[in-house]
Amino acid sequence: MASRIKWSNKITTSQVEQLIRAERDVQRAMLIFDSATAEYSSGFRHDEKTFSLIILKLVSANQFWTAEELLQRMKEEQCNLTEDIFLSICRGYGRVHRLLDSLRVFQRMQRFQCKPSPKSYVTILDILVEENQLKLALRFYKHMRAIGVSPTVASLNVLIKALCKNSGTMDSALKLFYEMPNRGYVPDSYTYGTLINGLCKWGKIGDARKLFEEMETKGCSPSVITYTSMIHGLCQSENLDEAFGLFEQMVGKGIEPNVFTFSSLMNGFCKSGCSSQAMELLEMMVRKWLMPNTITYSTLINGLCKEGKVYEALETLDRMKLQGLKPDVGLYGKIIAGFCDKCKLPEAANSLDEMILEGISPNRLTWSIHVRIHHAVVQGLAVHGEINRAYQLYLSMQASRISVDASTFSALVGYFLRKGDIDKAAPVFEEMVHDGCALDEETWKAVVEGFVHWEKGIEAANLLPELVREQ
Repeated sequence: MASRIKWSNKITTSQVEQLIRAERDVQRAMLIFDSATAEYSSGFRHDEKTFSLIILKLVSANQFWTAEELLQRMKEEQCNLTEDIFLSICRGYGRVHRLLDSLRVFQRMQRFQCKPSPKSYVTILDILVEENQLKLALRFYKHMRAIGVSPTVASLNVLIKALCKNSGTMDSALKLFYEMPNRGYVPDSYTYGTLINGLCKWGKIGDARKLFEEMETKGCSPSVITYTSMIHGLCQSENLDEAFGLFEQMVGKGIEPNVFTFSSLMNGFCKSGCSSQAMELLEMMVRKWLMPNTITYSTLINGLCKEGKVYEALETLDRMKLQGLKPDVGLYGKIIAGFCDKCKLPEAANSLDEMILEGISPNRLTWSIHVRIHHAVVQGLAVHGEINRAYQLYLSMQASRISVDASTFSALVGYFLRKGDIDKAAPVFEEMVHDGCALDEETWKAVVEGFVHWEKGIEAANLLPELVREQ
């Protein structure tokens, strides 16, 4: 593709930048970058702008090694290496949780005759905090002070964010905040937002409310993130009316709620049994061209099922799938359990079949839910006379190596014996004993009476010694 580019006789930096920006594929962008100098070997040379642009593209595509190779190329071509170029790579490594690589690139700066400024140190400190390396972050901060890097509002904000990560150090974060003016540092909107988020996270909604009210008197405007933190905290502490009031306030000020704002408020409504209001918020989201995420849909489905609105929950699940999001076993389990509670066993079985056909498999954490919903559906179908479907699902469970519990075995055996279908009752019962399920008195009685009633005394006599040995 790049080889077919018709470069002008005089290639300019802006031409190269424009083509690289327009190209979404990073490999093609790299070909454009290389072809610009290959076209006229004695003409165009890349400068700091084009190098920075292609490095950013590579970092955004997680192609860090190629990005680092370009650093060496910049040095060889005597191109100005700025700290922003290094920091873009450090942040990229931080984004994919490769902390050691972030630190390694930071250390390389001086080898390229690029002296880190306070901005570089604050960036690394922030990466450490984001990775929850709090002890290392505090040591790094002390190192900064020891080598003469003066504190700034930005570095103190990062330090406050670190202290807000644990409930035990929240008071230290507040202490540092109140000392800032005495040291000549004026807290900004980010400082307030960080503290409010921490206080809400640890359930100190009263303290968060005071800071939220104070910040505007200090000329600091709450951002959408700060409003969302407050709304989430108020919903968690069951102050739903106040949370909705804040939502209306932010909208009135022209601050657009984001997906997390809506999801937090929906969660509050659903927990309070007000799923209808939560659904209204969903429609408002869509009107604002905001795409609900998995958390949004999970919140709604859980709330609807909790209120017994299973069909609405199913419609919401279908809407989620149409958006291209994949439900997990837990969400299907809520809907299936909801149908079972309402004795809508065919619908429960349909949802279970749908889940299996869509290839939604449990992981280690959701396996128990997977097993539980299978049992619930089989037992429900058997009890309500949908025996053929119950039996097919039982066979499917065996094929999938899902262990069958005593209640499920008993439900199947009991139904088959009542209908005189000994040919199916006997193998299910034998499987039950073979799996080591303890037989209660009621099951023993049902088996023996069932075999005798249907004139299968010989089969019962043959089976009993084996059952006694197994038990």
